[in-house]
Amino acid sequence: MSYDSVSYRSLDGKCVVITGGASGIGEEMVRAFTAQKARTVFLDINAEAGAALAAETGARFFACDLTDIAALRATVATIEAEFGGIDALINNAGKDDRQVMAEVEPESWRRMLAFNLDHQFFATQAVAPGMKARGKGAVILLGSVSWMRGMPGMVSYTTSKAAINGLNRTLARELGPDGIRVNCIVPGAILTERQKALWLTPESNQRFIDQQALKFRLDASHIARMALFLASDESSGCTGANFIVDAGLTQN
Repeated sequence: MSYDSVSYRSLDGKCVVITGGASGIGEEMVRAFTAQKARTVFLDINAEAGAALAAETGARFFACDLTDIAALRATVATIEAEFGGIDALINNAGKDDRQVMAEVEPESWRRMLAFNLDHQFFATQAVAPGMKARGKGAVILLGSVSWMRGMPGMVSYTTSKAAINGLNRTLARELGPDGIRVNCIVPGAILTERQKALWLTPESNQRFIDQQALKFRLDASHIARMALFLASDESSGCTGANFIVDAGLTQN
């Protein structure tokens, strides 16, 4: 996918940190931001995939378990010291595991919320002091239309993504006086390699197309393009907002 149709000159040389950047939507974001000449840094637990992507793109990779908050905080501190500060944080990492409601136990419930929700807050908390000191910064959260649609079979995921809606609005108010913008990208049905491997069928593929206003499947590049806009100065007047990228899926 090419990202040369537009140039966000405000991203040139800026330090952009992406969580969950070794695969899926995060991987596409790494490619998009490096193409815009940002100093791109990404975190992921998959060290092998992360190292391979870093070698290919020139981005900086840090292996990190995002559910280990102490390790996450330490990694953010290392990045800030090495790069002289973080200009934009994209809290991308997430996992949409399917669950049978009657079989959910406290351990799996907490694990899913820790992965999908907790790190988005604590990573933001970690970068906020540095952004405040410089008087500006951009934080991008990742939501999902799944909670808006009341999708069954993924109750921990939809609960965590619904909570991000509230997190987005509160953080925007709390950090706005320090010049920090907080926004949320809300993806629809995004066709990734994970989706293809685990859940894609000809029937499900057609069902999404039938339900959408736009009659094509979205892929990770559609989310990456929105992230470029929200991290750049072109969105300097935007905060506390949900930017839905779902091809009109939630219109039904």
